[in-house]
Parts: sequence; structure tokens; C-alpha cells
Amino acid sequence: MNRPWRWEYHRYDPGTERLVESLCTLGNGRFATRGAAPETVADTIHYPATYLAGCYDRLTSSVGGRTVSNEDLVRLPDWTALRYRCLPEGAPPGDWLTPDHPTLRHSHVALDLRAGTLVRRLLYGDAEGRRLGVTHTRLVHMGDPHLAAQNTAFRAYGWRGRIEVASVLDGDVTNSGVERYRALAGQHLAEHRAGVEADGTAWLSCTTTASRIRIGFAVRTSARPPAPADRTCTATTATQTFALPIERAAPVVVVKTAALCTSLDRPLSDPVRRSIECAAHAPDFSPLLASHRASWRRLWSEGELQVPGDTGEVLRLHTFHVLQTLSRHTAELDAGVPARGLHGEAYRGHVFWDELFVLPYLTRHLPGTARALLMYRHRRLAAAREAARRAGGRGAMFPWQSGSSGVEETQKLHLNPHSGRWLPDHSDLQHHVGSAVAWNVWQYGQATGDIGFMHGPGAELLLNTALFWADAAAWDTGLGRYRIRGVVGPDEYHDAYPDAAGPGIDDNAYTNVTAAWVLARALDLYGELPAARRAELLTHLGIGPDDLRSWEDVSHRLYVPFHHGVISQFHGYGDLAELDWDGYRARYHDIRRLDRILEAEGDTPNRYQASKQADTLMLGYLFRPSELGELFGRLGHRLDDELWRRTVAHYLRRTCHGSTLSSLVHGWVLAREQGPDAWRYCQEALLSDITDVQGGTTGEGIHLGAMGGTLDLVERGIVGLELRDDGLHVTPVALSEVPASSFSVCYLGHPDIRIRFKPGRLGLSVPSSLLAPVTLVLPGGRQERVAAGQERWFRLPEGRHGGPPSGGPDAGQGERGP
Repeated sequence: MNRPWRWEYHRYDPGTERLVESLCTLGNGRFATRGAAPETVADTIHYPATYLAGCYDRLTSSVGGRTVSNEDLVRLPDWTALRYRCLPEGAPPGDWLTPDHPTLRHSHVALDLRAGTLVRRLLYGDAEGRRLGVTHTRLVHMGDPHLAAQNTAFRAYGWRGRIEVASVLDGDVTNSGVERYRALAGQHLAEHRAGVEADGTAWLSCTTTASRIRIGFAVRTSARPPAPADRTCTATTATQTFALPIERAAPVVVVKTAALCTSLDRPLSDPVRRSIECAAHAPDFSPLLASHRASWRRLWSEGELQVPGDTGEVLRLHTFHVLQTLSRHTAELDAGVPARGLHGEAYRGHVFWDELFVLPYLTRHLPGTARALLMYRHRRLAAAREAARRAGGRGAMFPWQSGSSGVEETQKLHLNPHSGRWLPDHSDLQHHVGSAVAWNVWQYGQATGDIGFMHGPGAELLLNTALFWADAAAWDTGLGRYRIRGVVGPDEYHDAYPDAAGPGIDDNAYTNVTAAWVLARALDLYGELPAARRAELLTHLGIGPDDLRSWEDVSHRLYVPFHHGVISQFHGYGDLAELDWDGYRARYHDIRRLDRILEAEGDTPNRYQASKQADTLMLGYLFRPSELGELFGRLGHRLDDELWRRTVAHYLRRTCHGSTLSSLVHGWVLAREQGPDAWRYCQEALLSDITDVQGGTTGEGIHLGAMGGTLDLVERGIVGLELRDDGLHVTPVALSEVPASSFSVCYLGHPDIRIRFKPGRLGLSVPSSLLAPVTLVLPGGRQERVAAGQERWFRLPEGRHGGPPSGGPDAGQGERGP
């Protein structure tokens, strides 16, 4: 990377090609195509793939002597495929060229973040001095969610003749992008048909095996200079082959314009016929590129986060991937937040709790998209209620892994690559995912004032989650507290007590504290509802006044365990053995996946005070210090700064950071308490995907939660911005590595409120409108009002900002500042 808006790779390295493909994925919120070279096919180096949001299919496999069922995000046909070879005059035909061909002399890949395009340049040269330059320019259209295009220019140096080009629409694809899943069935597409229309538009039809989603892909291929094409079709592929004259200073151009339509589209139509029409009538590449760039300009105007230096460039890449995975087009779909984006097949494309790290950013910048993603959860509320009923409870028990229907998609077995053994998977006991859904609902309502949503779907989500927690909490007369047993916390490593007969641990602090918060907020929202809506919800949920009194009681008396002067991760955590951290680091160096190391040794992390990722400390990510203090106070505990500092230090020494989210949360928490290692963890979160810190996982798909979380780290963490119903609350923290930032937010109907954060100062600009002034709540609780059409600057208290105070208008002055 050497330009602010370009992400570049200056040489071809087979060992990192899958990483490049993931980071150079292009999408529009509806579908995405990995940044693989069009000359390649799926092998150990390359993995060309396209994925459609919400397109899942279920297959059954035999694994470890058991029959298992897995639902996967489906890999769709490859529309990018392009094969070519040189036919020099007076010489035999050359080989089909790929980046792995020995004649490759130069490779350069550039992802243009501003324009949303991928440019790949290749230069081949043979022993006779003949060279061929190839430039591919690709886009997945941000304006028209059905279209994508690829422009390929060939240039001959030192020779003339012909170039043979095969434009392929390849439906012979399987889900095989994750090595540890390869024992699972991956043939999700069936009933293939392919053909080429009279006008030269190739098409392919197929259907997902079990979910019966019909897919239509069409590709219009044009060549300059114009030439007829030989057409070859099989059941799974449509190929058009051109023999094009080429000579020095006369480039040959081949353009593929693709259209993807499915039976998931609305209004309903025949996917194949619709895709053929879309491809045939699409504009030429130049106007298509122009309209695509215009759509990205609008998107950047709403979503850009400006931070100086290298940090800002990485954040821009993260913003790009969040925006192209979850755009306005996503809001038209029935799709959630895929933990690995639309960039690969890791986690099988499922929806986890990662929305907790992504939706805060979307709520501030694209609230319509955030609302739609919450509706994904609401449409699956019936499935969550049925899951709770089957578990013997009430309310809504949301799945740890969600896909098409909202039933639990967590695998029953997972493979440990270190030992080669398939092991039981109990991560479906992470019921805290319901609190994540509720937290996002509440944050959305506070930021938008969307009464229709909050009194409708929002209330149903929040109250059903509260009912689940109240029902799950059992009274312990010995403790005089309510307890929630048999769960797994965010840590994931501890899924049972040592030598226990069954899975689950008791009273995970994060689970219990967030459950208390959910119950309190549900009661708050219930109190705001009109009487008729209250009565309706009570009837539908099957609850009465006694239940509501129980919610109040549980929210004050849930058990929070402590040991040795710190908050315990769960009941009994302090009784576990200490791990020889230095010894394991010396033996294995990288111990991020300590669980796999221990299992391969015949041991288990259940025996140790050792965590995969932030668990108890997640409370410091969700809640500001004052909020967390109030929440513990509600539960009858005094949480002072010293207790929290001891708790942070305790878990910091006992966490191996086996998740990209772990460094994000630890950096956030340390920045809040001015810890000396704050930036080290923040930086690891920033670099986690681009440097592939997890050792090969980014090539299987980006970590969308970590990317979205770094944006939230700046806006909500460092600037300290909280969008509340009573105003924009700002409590900045000092982090010298991020001294300044600028971004716009949507708040209570105001679009494009510009916030500028500088050392010692904060600027707020509200666009002209008929809406009421915006209230700004500064550190210490001081309130200021900024009217529509006004820009004001405010001093920040010393020690609460990213640098020393500097000149600027005093708070309360309506002057313009730099």
C-alpha cells in the first residue's frame, strides 16, 4: 500500500495469493466476487468464487462415524473466468497463461477503494523477447445490484499475430475453500443447463440441492476488434472462444458483463431469462464504470472515517469491506451479518454475534441498513421462540450460528487440525448472543428515534430476550441470588467443568450482567409503550404483572462471581489451575489456538485459567465506565476503578487471543483506562486481516466483526461518541496514535452531522433543515445545543483527548473553527 485510496501488491506470491483474493474481494451488499485472477481455477493456491447474501444450502455428510448436517453459504458459478494464449506469426501456439506460468515477469494488483474497482496487471515474456501485457479491470456494480463487469486489455510487445481468448461461464464449482471442511459434502449446485443466445450472451442455470434456490447467471462478452466466437457448451459451462488479431501499439480488449438473478429476487421472475435480459441490455463498460463510481462516491460521503496516517489507510480498507458487504442493497434482502463477509467459506457463511461489532457503525452511518439487519433477527423470532420451548424455557433463544431459517446451525463436531480428531462442539451454549441482539436493538432506537421499529419489532425482540433470561434464571437459596447455569461465555474455551459429565459452565459474568441489562431495558421500553401495545405484547408472550415484577427482581439479584479481588469469568473459575504460559510459548511460539494444542496433548483448556478471547472484559467494550458502575450497582456490587483495573490485569495475563476480536476489545479497554499497551492491541486489531495474524484464516474470508469493530474503536471508543435519545454524548480518551478524526453520522433524523475531533477540541456541524437543534453532552455532563445549519467548536477537558489543548473557540461560542 503506498497511496491513500489504493491497496496494492507489487509482486505475485503464491503463498499469499488467497489472502490477496480475500482482501481484494469486490461486492455490492447483494453479492461479492473474490479477487482471484480470471486465468485461474480453484486449487491449492487460487480460489475464484462468488457468493450471494442469504443463499444457503444444506447437505449431509458422514464424519467421524457420525452423520452430520451442515448449511453453507453457496459458492456460485464463476463469471470472471478468462483463458488466453498467444499465437505469434511463424511460431507454434503458446501455452494458456496464468500467474503461475514461468514466463510471468511482473504482477501488480491494485484495489481502488474510492472507485470500488480491482485492477490486475500482468506481464509475460518468453525467451525470444516476445512480451504480452494484460490488464484486468473488474467491478461489482454498487448501483445495480445484479451487475458486474470485467474489462481485459491485451498489448503485444515485440511480436504480432493472434491471441486466442476463451470467455468461460463456469458452473462446475463446489464449496472447497476451507481445508478443514473438505471431509464435508460441498456439491451444492445441481440441475445445470448452459447455452449461448443468438446475440452472443452466454447463460447458465442451476439450482441449490436442498434449498431449491434457482440461479441464473448470464455473461455478455464483447471483443475489440470485433470477431466471431466459437461456442462450446456443456451441462455446467458455456465457453466463447475468440481468435483476435494483435499487433504492436494496437491493444485487444475483451469485456465480460455479467448479471446474476435468483429466485430470491423480488419481484419474482425467471432467473435465467431475467439475467439474460440484464446482461444484454447493460451499458458498455465505460458508462457502467462511471455510474458505479458515482454510487461509491455517495456511499463514501456517508460512511467515510477520516484518520491521518497509516492507521487511516487501514481503516479506509476496513470501511470499504464493511460497506460492500452490508450496503443499501442488503437492506432489500433477507440477510444477516456474515462473520466472514461475502469473502469466503469460513464459518460456512453463518451469522454469529459479530453484528455486535458491526451494527454500531452502521447505525451511525447507514441506519436503514442497520434496521434491515435487525429485521433479519426479527423474521427468525419464531424459530428462536421454538428453540427456547424445546429447551424447556420461554421467550427467544437465538442461535449461536444462524443461516437461512434461524434454527441453530452450530456444527455438532469440529476438526482439530493438530490432532486430526473430530470433537464435540458445544458452542451452541453461547446464549449471550441474544443479549447482543437486544443491545443492538436498544442502540438503534436511541440513535434514530425510530418509534415505529422500537414499539413494533424492537419491542418484540427485546421483550422476548428478557423473557428468556428471566425464565433461565433459577433462585439459589444458599446464595440468595438468581443463577444462570449450563452456558458458554464469549471465551469459548471453557465449555465444561473439569471431569464433568455434561457440557456448560455456570454464572458466566458477561452472560449474567448483560442479562440483567436486557431485563432492565425491556422494562424501560415496556413502560414507554401505549397501553394497547402493552396488552398485546403481554398476551402474545403469555406473561402478566407477576412476570414483570420477576424481571425487576432478577435484574437486581443475578449472581456475579468474584475471586481474589477480581470479577470471575464464571463460578469456579478461580479454582482452576494456572497454565505454564511461558513454557507453552517457548514450545509452540504461537499459542493463539491453545485449545487445539492442549487437545492434541490429551489435555483441555477446561482445566486452566486460560481464555481464548475477551470474556469478562467484553463488559468494558459494551458499556462506558459510568454505565458499568451503575449496572453493577443495580446488582448490589460496587465496581470502582481499582477493582476494574485488577480485573483487566488478571485476564490480560491469561488470554491467548485466539480470535481477532480479542485484541480489539483489549485495546479498547486499555485505551479507556490509559493502559500502556493499549496501542499494541489496537494495532493488532487493525492489522489482523492484512497481516493474517491467525495464520492462513484471512484467505478463507475476512473477519468482518474485527473490521467493523476498529471503526467503532475510533468513533465510539476514542472519540467516545454515544448516540442517546437525550443527545450526542462525547467522552474522548487520549490515544496519541489516533490524535484526530472526522466523520459524519445520522442522528434522530438529521443526516450528515459532521464531527471533527482534534487535540483539545471537538467540532460539530449540523446541516440545514427544519429539524430541532442537536444536543451535545460534553465530558462532565455540560450540554450545548447546535442548531441546524450551524457549526460550533468546543474545548475538551485536559487529559480527555488525544493530545495537548490547542487554540480554538471556547465552548458556547458559535464561531467556525478550522
